[in-house]
Amino acid sequence: MSDTSIISEIQTNHKAVAFTFDDGPNPIYTPQVLEIFKEVSGRATFFMIGKHMLNHPELVSQVTEQMHEIGNHTYSHPKLTELSSTECAEEILTTDKIIKELTGTKPKTFRPPFIDYNNETVSMVKKLDYHMISGVNFEATDWEMPGVDHIVTKTRNQVRNGSIFLFHDGFGDRSQTIEAVRFLATELTSQGYQLVTVSELISLKNK
Repeated sequence: MSDTSIISEIQTNHKAVAFTFDDGPNPIYTPQVLEIFKEVSGRATFFMIGKHMLNHPELVSQVTEQMHEIGNHTYSHPKLTELSSTECAEEILTTDKIIKELTGTKPKTFRPPFIDYNNETVSMVKKLDYHMISGVNFEATDWEMPGVDHIVTKTRNQVRNGSIFLFHDGFGDRSQTIEAVRFLATELTSQGYQLVTVSELISLKNK
């Protein structure tokens, strides 16, 4: 993207990609994602909603213990551009605090709900020393449940060194996403790709 305030992929010579999952943690689907990545010895990044983290702290612990990354996805998943600057700050800062309290680690990454942001959001993200993250496979539209084949094909079209893939493990039926991710994670691993966290991928920039 030409917008340098948000990252959708990393320029790297390493054969590595990052799978990301929004809107969890979810007691049905998050454990299935964890199982997939355990099977392929990969890592993922979970952009979690603060109120869901408070509802399912045991899942936050599982994700952390298995060395995956947790990123900030606001407290209640609003469109940030429709909020006042105070409300926007509260959404982000509250979840920053929750992540630190539940994991013992400050988050390094942030994804705005609906990839909706403005200059105030960018300013807040910079103050918190976050990387703001998007993705390359929007045509997969996994949130619309378009079918497993659609999700796989549209994501596969965006596979290259440094790709960041956007999926969902929360809000509604995510069974298609799970099946598609299981296939993609296995396929990419067999092709020699490392499945890494977003922060790990960023550390490989220009290397």
